[in-house]
Amino acid sequence: MSRDLFAREALAQIPKILTLQDRNPHSPTYGCFDRNFWQYKIIDFPSGMSQEFVWPLALAYDTDLPDNPFYQQPVLREWVEAGILYAARSAHRDGSCDDYFPFERAGGAAAFSLLACLESYTLLGLNNSIALRFFEKRADWLAHHHESGRLTNHQALIVLCLELASRLLHTQKWDEAKTQRLERVLAWQNPEGWFQEYEGCDPGYHTLTISCLARVYELTPNNRLKDAIAKAVILAAHFVHPDGSYGGEYTSRNTYNFFPHGFELVGRWLPPALSVNDGFLKGLAQGRGSCYADDHIIGHHTWNYLLAWRDFAPNRPSPKPPTPGRLWLPEARILIDQRQDTKLYLALNKGGAFKFFRGDRLVLSDTQFSLQIKQGKSIKNAVGHLVGPYKIQVGEDEITLQGSLGWAKQKQMTSLNLIILRGVMLTFGRFFPNLIRKLLQKILITGKKSAPFQFSRQFQWRDGQWLLTDELKAESWESVVAAGMGGDQTSIYVVMSRTFQRGQLQPWWDLTDKVRQLAPDQPLKLERTL
Repeated sequence: MSRDLFAREALAQIPKILTLQDRNPHSPTYGCFDRNFWQYKIIDFPSGMSQEFVWPLALAYDTDLPDNPFYQQPVLREWVEAGILYAARSAHRDGSCDDYFPFERAGGAAAFSLLACLESYTLLGLNNSIALRFFEKRADWLAHHHESGRLTNHQALIVLCLELASRLLHTQKWDEAKTQRLERVLAWQNPEGWFQEYEGCDPGYHTLTISCLARVYELTPNNRLKDAIAKAVILAAHFVHPDGSYGGEYTSRNTYNFFPHGFELVGRWLPPALSVNDGFLKGLAQGRGSCYADDHIIGHHTWNYLLAWRDFAPNRPSPKPPTPGRLWLPEARILIDQRQDTKLYLALNKGGAFKFFRGDRLVLSDTQFSLQIKQGKSIKNAVGHLVGPYKIQVGEDEITLQGSLGWAKQKQMTSLNLIILRGVMLTFGRFFPNLIRKLLQKILITGKKSAPFQFSRQFQWRDGQWLLTDELKAESWESVVAAGMGGDQTSIYVVMSRTFQRGQLQPWWDLTDKVRQLAPDQPLKLERTL
């Protein structure tokens, strides 16, 4: 049964999650899921986000499948409770926690882990006064904390946390904060249906926001929230690719995220939402899901898949054939064009990065030009896929855009950088964590610095296929060490990006020899038929 795909994919991650946890009751770090901290001892503080992993364990305990070895195992209850208590023990006095550097007080990590602890505590029927005091303290902190950057999924998570904490602790003290946060979420929804994630529309995190809001609506229904969710779901349906994959490098945060639980909840009153999951399940059955099995991000999809299995709607709408036409989102600057047996997903805010399908097969994924440039003793990377202002024209059978390449964000941490960051955060920086976060976001994520290379990209529909013409100009090619195009390049720091998906098994197109044959003022021209 297709429903069981969600549970089997998730349960396959439980042994790794248990490996990440310190399960020794006599250990001072009993319950910690950050193996780099308690086992390898290569970092000096535990990531608070890791304690989110209690929820996959609690759900595995509660998932009744014949071949689930974790179902109703008493020791899992003990390990979940240990994880919750370690979250409380490792938190700061104000209830916050760190994720990537000391005294960071990370809103996302605090919200994800609190949600997991609240849901696990309730699901397993635990009774622990230490945990309850911790829930209240962290909820207090989240209610008053405002992070830098527009991350709607974090705001939706906080709304859900405050709602669940209010119910568990029988209090109304966060009602005003809940209302304000929900208003912010709704205000950050673009009229086109997508929720703001840093510099634009990311369909992957969009599904996480839907998941949280669907749960909030289930608890406190209101028509305004219902309308917002419906608009978001209708938009999300367009991003399920013909092969069942979802998202990619043409989106604002480059993620392949897909959180299915919200669509099952919404499907109870909006049946087309179930078709979104059915399309994704088709890809999952063929191995086209993404791998999220690293030590930091393994938890999110695991619990969400298990919830989707638990709340799976038995009656599903019949699949519909693809409908020719075009979805043009001028504010997101994403275009989806379906004609004949082809489908093009094009990011006009990211230099024309795209995915192209024929039938249900991915033909080409393209993330624009990439050049290695020698500057003195260093090598820099100029790329065409950064979010930026581009000159675009969208016609019925012709799409063009022009702009400049940008310098890729390739900042790495060095020993000196880490010493400085630790020094700052252990002194005055601990009092201004949001300022430090804002500076790091500017360095690693947002903004584009133009490189001295100009490109144009043109799509023309001719005789049942797209003709793609690329042109790249430079004042001089002498500094270019290497040139090429790839299908999955990204150049900003996003935790959930750069995961592996089978569609990435596409060879790198090396253009170095072509560039070396060019005269100083001669442009590089490429033509391809899709």
